[in-house]
Order: sequence, then structure tokens, then C-alpha cells
Amino acid sequence: MSAPVTYRQPVSRLWWLKKRTYFLFVMRELSSVFVAWFAVFLMVLVFAIGRGEASYQRFLDWAASPVVIVVNVVALAFSILHTVTWFVLTPQAMVVRFRGRQVRAMKEVRVAGQWVPAATVVRVGGRLPAGAVIASQYVGLVVVSAFIAWLVLR
Repeated sequence: MSAPVTYRQPVSRLWWLKKRTYFLFVMRELSSVFVAWFAVFLMVLVFAIGRGEASYQRFLDWAASPVVIVVNVVALAFSILHTVTWFVLTPQAMVVRFRGRQVRAMKEVRVAGQWVPAATVVRVGGRLPAGAVIASQYVGLVVVSAFIAWLVLR
């Protein structure tokens, strides 16, 4: 007797183009390749600086080629997409709670005809709204970017 054959519905290779959310998901995953490109690009830059002025000049000549400029512009667009989508996802992955006032309530249950204290319910604070979490990330991004710009441009 042979094993039963399970039917698997064929999936199109372009399944991710059917919905905007699918498309953004695939683009966010693809953006990691361009983030890696930026990391490698910066490591090669640091390596070229460490090897001397001639090596640094060769790197600048290579980086000024139209192909590298186009790749860097595309990588910048994908890096912005990567940043924005991850900032939006952060409140779902990280719950930030703030401390508020405490509310105590005694709960009582009736046992054998008598009221007996069963539990104390304590509610502390609440959850920080998602918009506040996202806004704080952008504020941090601006502060760190301004500090780096200040270091580089002074």
C-alpha cells in the first residue's frame, strides 16, 4: 500500500506583488543586503585610509564611478526603508511601560458563608503609546546624526 499523496497548491513566484504588505515585507528583507553593502563599503574605506594616501585616492576614484554611485543611492533608499519599517515594528516587539499611580483593590470571595479576602489587585502605570516609542527613536536618530555631523564637520 502506498502512502497518501498530499496536494500542494502551486504558489506563484510573484506572490509578494499581490498585496502591499507582502511587497513591503519582501523589500524590508531585501534591504538587509544593502545594509550589508554599506557595512562592507565603510570597512573598505577604513582599510583604504589605513593603507595610505595612494590607496585612499584609488578608493575615492572607484567610489566616484557611476555604477558605485547608483548602487549607493539605491542602498540609501533601501536603508531608509529598512529604518522606517523597523522603527514602526518596534512597539510591537518591545512593550515600554511607564510608572503611574498604584490602585489597590481587595477582592473577597464567600467561603462557607463568610467573606474572605482572596487577592489584592495592583495596577501600576500603563503602556507607552506606539507613537511615542516611534517618535523617541526618531529623536534618538536625529541626536546621534547631529553629533556625528558635528564630529565630522568641526
